[in-house]
Amino acid sequence: MTYEISADPARLDLDVIHGYLTRSYWSPGIPRETVERAVANSLCFGIYTTDGAQVGFARLITDKATYAYLADVFVLEEHRGKSLSKRLMETIIAHPQLQGLRRWTLATRDAHELYARYGFTPLANPSRFMERHNPVVYAASKPR
Repeated sequence: MTYEISADPARLDLDVIHGYLTRSYWSPGIPRETVERAVANSLCFGIYTTDGAQVGFARLITDKATYAYLADVFVLEEHRGKSLSKRLMETIIAHPQLQGLRRWTLATRDAHELYARYGFTPLANPSRFMERHNPVVYAASKPR
């Protein structure tokens, strides 16, 4: 099977994206409306089969001048083991709107080796970084 990677927002399948993110370790239960808003305000990449089915995704929160945060990267389970995450990262790193950025960041629990291939390292000065984290925000937004 051959695959295509595209940054065309018209091709994104929000059902696939939300379906995966809502069961991921980093955004369990995320509301569809939140995914829709995040996708609309980000530079997104999809991985597609020859018949157009979306099987992977990545999202960059970026000003396209100085900074990018890589988020929500996934390849559906049945399409893993085909170097798709590597192809996705190569496409993202080479994207014309992302050249010359001063800093890229991301957070991962289990893909350090993948991202290290593309120049990501542990924070050089973690004491300079801060966060405001609400891990239960999606649980709090569920209808009762």
